[in-house]
Amino acid sequence: MRLFIAEKPSMGREISKYLPEQSRVQKRDGFIVQGDDVVTWAFGHVLEQAEPGDYNERYKRWNAADLPIVPEEWRLLITKSSEKQFYTIKKLIEEADEIVNAGDPDREGQLLIDEILLFVNNQKPVKRILLNALDEKSIRSALADLRDNKDFYNLQQSALARARADWLIGMNLSRAYTLQQRRQGNKVTFPIGRVKTPTLALVVRRERELENFVPVDYFTLKVLYEHANGSFWATWQPKDEQEGLDPEGRLLNKAIAEELAKRLVDSKTGRIEKREKSKKKEPQKLPVSLSALQVAAGKAYGYDPQQVLDTAQKLYEKKLTTYPRSDCDYLPNNQYGDRTTILANLSKNSGIIGEWAKGADPSIKSRAWNDKKITAHHAIIPTTVACNMATLPEMERNIYFLIAQAYMAQFYPEHEYEQTRLTVAQEGEQFVAHGRVITVLGWKALFQKPKKTGATNETDDSDDETSDDSNETSKDGKKRPAIEESGELPNVKKGDSVVMDNYAIDPKQTKPPSRFTAATLLQAMKEIHKYVKNEDLKKQLKAVSGIGTEATRATIIDELINRKFMSVKGKKKVIQPTDLGYLLVDALPEEMLYPDETALWEERLAAMSEGEDSLDSFLTDQVAFLKRLIEKANSGLVMDGLDTDGFNIASTVRTVKRQAPLNGEGASSSSLNSSNRQPLSEAALSQLADCPACGQGKLQLRNGKFGEFYGCTAFPKCRHTQPVSGASRGPQMGEATGAYGGDNAMDPQVAAALKEGEAKGALQYKCPRCGAGYLVPITRNGRINWTCSNQPQCRTIVADVEGKPIKFST
Repeated sequence: MRLFIAEKPSMGREISKYLPEQSRVQKRDGFIVQGDDVVTWAFGHVLEQAEPGDYNERYKRWNAADLPIVPEEWRLLITKSSEKQFYTIKKLIEEADEIVNAGDPDREGQLLIDEILLFVNNQKPVKRILLNALDEKSIRSALADLRDNKDFYNLQQSALARARADWLIGMNLSRAYTLQQRRQGNKVTFPIGRVKTPTLALVVRRERELENFVPVDYFTLKVLYEHANGSFWATWQPKDEQEGLDPEGRLLNKAIAEELAKRLVDSKTGRIEKREKSKKKEPQKLPVSLSALQVAAGKAYGYDPQQVLDTAQKLYEKKLTTYPRSDCDYLPNNQYGDRTTILANLSKNSGIIGEWAKGADPSIKSRAWNDKKITAHHAIIPTTVACNMATLPEMERNIYFLIAQAYMAQFYPEHEYEQTRLTVAQEGEQFVAHGRVITVLGWKALFQKPKKTGATNETDDSDDETSDDSNETSKDGKKRPAIEESGELPNVKKGDSVVMDNYAIDPKQTKPPSRFTAATLLQAMKEIHKYVKNEDLKKQLKAVSGIGTEATRATIIDELINRKFMSVKGKKKVIQPTDLGYLLVDALPEEMLYPDETALWEERLAAMSEGEDSLDSFLTDQVAFLKRLIEKANSGLVMDGLDTDGFNIASTVRTVKRQAPLNGEGASSSSLNSSNRQPLSEAALSQLADCPACGQGKLQLRNGKFGEFYGCTAFPKCRHTQPVSGASRGPQMGEATGAYGGDNAMDPQVAAALKEGEAKGALQYKCPRCGAGYLVPITRNGRINWTCSNQPQCRTIVADVEGKPIKFST
């Protein structure tokens, strides 16, 4: 028996349609039997990574002392929702003679089926089918070309490395920095990930760029020159030593431009110093990968990335387009022969798609057909199945349009133009004009921007990543104001005289960068090399396919929005960070905020898929990285108010960290500004009062749920606290346990509970933090909490579990 294990039911059903023995089909619960072949399927991942608590009971509580948690032997668990199907697959594996891995043709699809085979300790031979499309021709071709699954071992290792690295980062750093924040009184849970965190940081940094942006007013001088063969405008290019320029080469002083213009008017005549003319070609825009499709659809229709992925998946399952989760924008040579059928099918559609298809030249072979650029999958294109676009729902029709448009562009000529650059010398200065004449429109005929008539394919330039204040970079690396490009320039030659006819001094103003949209943020994740902090890495990482995968980027953006770290606002659906997003970014070290490390990991994962790196080496480096960041999470915590280690994560000791007062006077209020969460400098510490209990720490002002108090900076070695009114005194333990009035008055509800407990002899729970007070129950907002009676010195609050305070770890 040959067993096919597909990634999902829809794929399994399509495979079964083209297997032999079609007359002997038997549909069973969870699988299909066709003669000697059986097809079954998973529902995505039927196995999931074990949680820390599954490895050790103590890990169910979040405790900084346990970090990092690194499994000695990694465990997978059967997902509850897939349990029945898993045992169906397991039984079929036991009965099979040969197995075919029919996961999606990428590293995740490879691992998804392989992990099942490893989990059940399969020893049977395994083949691999690579399905980039679900139409009959593609499936039959793939069935005739089954590969040995061992050939994809490196791809599986790469996927396994990614999954385990994500687990290590997520489980450990989420705990480390959540506990850090809870020590500081911030009741938050931080989901930290190696991709989602630098993605959020991109949005936060962009917003702060906008907040801090100060527009710069500058001026450009343009001169209209007359020549016997025609006139043209040229832009002044100031010398580096020119007075009045800012570091970017912009002229800030209008008077300088006016003085130069006067000299030009007086001298009148200039000379053509240089004429450069060249013929240039632009090759066809490549077919779309998923990221390219998501960006194009975001700009054309305002669709968010997840909508695009879901729609592309529907088209794939209808057999109209190829595999959607592709990170590749090239095509294999063996698909070149399908062009006539695909173009003929497209030509049957009415409207612009049909016209383009009829105008395509199938004899053209663009750079897109390149076997060396193909890995497990290829670009997304229409299949040979005819599509009547008019019958598709609007979103599917629009996505199919973009896929077909990019495919048809391969059968139009290259875009050709002549570019001319003229340099005029006058009064010791240079003025430059650019001209461009299109000689062959070619493939760009399919991408011309329609006029604003409500056309759905119009893009919005404001969503572009680049600012409108574009500049030209000179040979010395300095930027210069952009030179506007005109059409055809007059036919001149070097040495010709030109006469100044007019001039214009144009006021300009720099523009801020645009906020991200879901589409442009996804593009930034794809082109992450542009955002690395280490300039030396930019070139190295340009070849890396960004951070995240084609299938996960949209999900990561959605998760950050759904978990309230980012929000979408306005008609343009721009993305802005929330207060919680600022808080998370400000709490983390740069290693997690900039994409340098993550992009390097992606590079290593890519190398691993080629057999040029190893799983063990990669994970060893991950653990070393984890330890460094966990140390940073714990550094400086000696100054935090109270420790939550040992609590169930649902319960907290609530204090709010504040800047320490100088000489015990005043304090700045808690805010989302990261400066309010930095460890105190030695200079600031030296001005605080000494701790009367230990003599080593200092008394630092803090703000708890019940008001301000002073706590020792030598915490947790010293747990001394005292009220603000008693800051100059030593600890007054009698007041702490028995005083119900005066400056040290405790909460009336706590006092009442303490009296009732004393009367009944029911004070059985000593406060495990201060040891001086008792835990007494109080009810607020319908919830019971246990509070220390040692007020205001100790402000411990403990959650109630079945009428008892939750246990501390001591």
